[in-house]
Amino acid sequence: MTEQKKRTVALVAHDGKKPHLLDWAHQHHEILKQFNLCATGTTGAMISKELDLPIQRLESGPLGGDQQIGAMIVEQKIDLLVFFWDPLEAQPHDPDVRALLRIASVWNIPVACNRATADLLFSSPILASYQANREDFASYRARTLD
Repeated sequence: MTEQKKRTVALVAHDGKKPHLLDWAHQHHEILKQFNLCATGTTGAMISKELDLPIQRLESGPLGGDQQIGAMIVEQKIDLLVFFWDPLEAQPHDPDVRALLRIASVWNIPVACNRATADLLFSSPILASYQANREDFASYRARTLD
């Protein structure tokens, strides 16, 4: 991939899933090098240090990192989201997590919420060239409410 066409992958993991994401990232290190990477705070620091990959670090999830990633999705700056969330632990920022997953769905961004899905996405032969078909919301934005 050329630098100009390099896609961006966002990496997020709840505390209990960080070791799983790190292990997954080790396995897919060579593929991840082909992308621009961004991540929420601690996750980004961990992956950057362990794998020596350049990562745009955002805030920690509870401090707004999930919302920052959501905003980047709306601005069409993120092409794929790998979010190893912990379904067995309540999170203080659960509304932010739901909002992030919702906005990824609205903007038709591929999302991997577990290792199996991330493995499938990253083993796809169309990963490097895939372009999500993003809906044009012009009519939605133009409508008026009575």
